[in-house]
Amino acid sequence: MADVHAEMVANVWKVTAAEGDQVNEGDTLVILESMKMEIPVLAEEAGTVAKLAVTEGQVVQEGDLIAVIE
Repeated sequence: MADVHAEMVANVWKVTAAEGDQVNEGDTLVILESMKMEIPVLAEEAGTVAKLAVTEGQVVQEGDLIAVIE
C-alpha cells in the first residue's frame, strides 16, 4: 500500500483517476496547478486506487494526502 502526498501548496486542477481504478507506476492521478504551472501527481506503484482524498478546485497543503494505492 502506498500513500501519495502533495509535495507543495497547490490547487487541484484536474482529477484523472477515480477510486477503484487500476493504475500502473507512473500513471497520473491528479494534476495540481501552482503559479500557472501544471504539476502531475504520479502513482508511485501499481495497484488499485483505494481512496482519492481530493476534489477538483480544492487547495492542498504540502504533505496533504492525495490518494491511497493498494
